[in-house]
Amino acid sequence: MLTTRQEMILKLIVEEYIKTAEPVGSRTLSKLLEFSPATIRNEMADLEDLEYIEKTHTSSGRVPSDKGYHYYIEKLLNDNSSYKDSFKVIDEIFEQSDVRRDEAIKQAMNLLSQITNYTTVALGPSAYDSKVKKIELIPLYENVCMILVITNRGHVESKQITLPEHTEIEDMKRVIEIFNEILYDCPISQVSEKLHYEINTEKIKEIMIYNKTIIETFLEAFTKFTQSKYYLSGQNKMLYQPEFASVEKVRELLSFFEKNDIFKLVENTKQQGLTVRIGKENAVSAMQDCTVITVPYELNDKESGTIAIVGPTRMEYDKVIPLIKYLAMHMSKLYKE
Repeated sequence: MLTTRQEMILKLIVEEYIKTAEPVGSRTLSKLLEFSPATIRNEMADLEDLEYIEKTHTSSGRVPSDKGYHYYIEKLLNDNSSYKDSFKVIDEIFEQSDVRRDEAIKQAMNLLSQITNYTTVALGPSAYDSKVKKIELIPLYENVCMILVITNRGHVESKQITLPEHTEIEDMKRVIEIFNEILYDCPISQVSEKLHYEINTEKIKEIMIYNKTIIETFLEAFTKFTQSKYYLSGQNKMLYQPEFASVEKVRELLSFFEKNDIFKLVENTKQQGLTVRIGKENAVSAMQDCTVITVPYELNDKESGTIAIVGPTRMEYDKVIPLIKYLAMHMSKLYKE
């Protein structure tokens, strides 16, 4: 544990660095504290030895280390009520009775990104263990249809498909009828196995003779179902942070987002309350100047989703943590209504 004076100095270093993105020196701290510059320098030296702060190459000042940020979050962060107005704006989104769940989540993630100026991510429930209840085919225009798959948990997945050449819509409707018979109550994760098993039955043989690509097209429509629903907002916000002034860092970060690797990063988090991964705790090199904060939200006894916020390590933790916790609480309510 640090002494009270060391905690005061560390807290100020963190908060000044978050505010200015400039290394903090003893002269700056002496204007904010009643201790002598010599005392402050000694305490800063001790904090550096303990690896809570570190020296930069370009300045005599100090910046928080990953360890220092964690200490600040876990021990020194006060309950900040100055952002309660942001809570009201979040409330307004979830109070809209005419907005679908997906749209409410999308709006909420966009809002969180705007309020914080960081990148936001939401991962919904995976439909992997859901069971097929109904499959529908909706003609859109020539050779193009929408397949809707509805599960026992209320998930509805849609997939626009282009029908194989010379396929009649009535034939496709017959295919959907057969699939409804075969796949009713089949777990999503076993759809492919079930269809391949049924290939030798008369019904499936009839389809295969007609057009082999129909089954392949249908299986492709299921691939999204084994993944989580996800929402990403504000991926360009990071580019305006001083930490990403270098072209190389920007290129690496943009590539990371474009490949959707951010979802893998969030999916791998343990669903045990708020998790904060700072700097080098993120194994991916593109994220080593970043903090990823994740919070799970419950859908029911068996399912959960995750929301996350990605920003620089000098993130405004006092602002972000209350907001993301509050949003997670609302997301849970949204799925229980």
